[in-house]
Amino acid sequence: MYAQQLFSRYFAEWIETYKRGAVTQITLNKYLMTLKQIKLLIPNTKVADLNRIVYQNLLNTYARTHERQTVLDFHHQLKAALSDAIEDGLLRKDPTRKAVIKGKAKQIEKVKFLNQAELKKLLNMLCLDHDHLLDYTILITAKTGLRFAEVLGLTVQDINFKQLVIDVNKTWNYKTKAGGFAPTKNDSSRRKIHIDWQLALQLKEFIDTSDHCEQSDSLLFIQGKRIHNSTVNSRLESLCIEAGIPVITFHGLRHTHASLLLYKGVSIASVAKRLGHANMATTQSTYLHIIQELETQDDSKIMQFLGSL
Repeated sequence: MYAQQLFSRYFAEWIETYKRGAVTQITLNKYLMTLKQIKLLIPNTKVADLNRIVYQNLLNTYARTHERQTVLDFHHQLKAALSDAIEDGLLRKDPTRKAVIKGKAKQIEKVKFLNQAELKKLLNMLCLDHDHLLDYTILITAKTGLRFAEVLGLTVQDINFKQLVIDVNKTWNYKTKAGGFAPTKNDSSRRKIHIDWQLALQLKEFIDTSDHCEQSDSLLFIQGKRIHNSTVNSRLESLCIEAGIPVITFHGLRHTHASLLLYKGVSIASVAKRLGHANMATTQSTYLHIIQELETQDDSKIMQFLGSL
């Protein structure tokens, strides 16, 4: 019976059974986007109709308009559902076996991070007053590596000025019109980040002169008006152009923060903890090129030392 139902219906029920309430809203939205693609690309395909050729043709069609990494993510979500279908006896063979992942040519990536001199130029361009709240969000992420949602979720009580620490314990759901607090990306993202005295003074002055920051649970940057990621990126782009430096995204500030710390000799473990990564493997894969560069420098230092003995 279930094998004869449309795969789109099976996938929808699978999401409701196994994913809703078990994953974050952001992750759930990705599954729902995959469901939308299934309805679009194979609307009349039943579970029993799925074999390797049908599945490969699905991936090939999707790959015509998406990059390889996106196709791979699409494949992983489908494979998870189909694995359960096999487990439940709806399919005798795995249609995803030996699937070939294709994709259109990867677009030229924007610069992911700035060097120290470029970051200083950017920070000098910031207008730190109450008419430029977005500039404060740029400053905080440049100095802490916080995610955009983590910055927007900050309240007055999250800043400990005596210990110079920011307590990251929630995020702000900026992707919906209603907004509201949301959990951190993972357990490791709940963390306390040490800040420098200069940033502490800037935030203290901002809070002390803000009419909307009178209560300890007051949000620092959300004042009833929704803040879009695209709006901050637009502001950041104009600042980069004015400063005469490469244009980066807000997420690029997070990469900049981590990259500069690694170049200054901060351990991978400390950087991973500061970024809120679930494990060091994520940090290592993201900044592999920097780590390899530093290892080459270390090899040179090792040889110089050994040659002096």
